[in-house]
Amino acid sequence: MRTPMDQTFFEQLGGEPKLRAIIDTFIDRVFDDRMIGFFFRNADKQRIKNMEYQLTAHFLGAGVEYQGRPLDQVHAKHPIMGGHFARRRQILKETLDLYHVAEPIKEAWLTHTDALRPLITPQKDSECDPNALAQKVKSG
Repeated sequence: MRTPMDQTFFEQLGGEPKLRAIIDTFIDRVFDDRMIGFFFRNADKQRIKNMEYQLTAHFLGAGVEYQGRPLDQVHAKHPIMGGHFARRRQILKETLDLYHVAEPIKEAWLTHTDALRPLITPQKDSECDPNALAQKVKSG
C-alpha cells in the first residue's frame, strides 16, 4: 500500500480526471479574460487544453509526455508583456484555489509557472515595455 508521501503530485491531486477539470476551467477562464483572452481569439481551445494538460501532468509526475512545440517557439510571435503573464498566473492561482488544490501542489505549480516565464516573455515583472516586445516579435 502506498502512502501519500510515496505519491506524485499528480496522484495526490486526483489524477487525470481532476487535472483535466482544473485545466478545462483554467483555459476557459483564460480564453474569456478581458486582459489576455484576445491572444487566443484564433486558437483551438481544445488543443490548448490538451497541451496544457500534457505540460502540467508531466510536471506533476504523471507518465505523460508533452507533445507540443517548445514554449519559447510557441510564444515568440506574440507580444506578451509582463502584465499579461502576471494575469495568466493570477487566473491559474484563482482556479487552483477554486479546486482546493493542496498548498504544496499549488505552490509547486505556481513556482513551475514562474520558472517558465523567460520562455514566454522577456519582461521580468509586470512591466509593459512595448519596445522590448517589438524586438522579440521581430527576432522570433
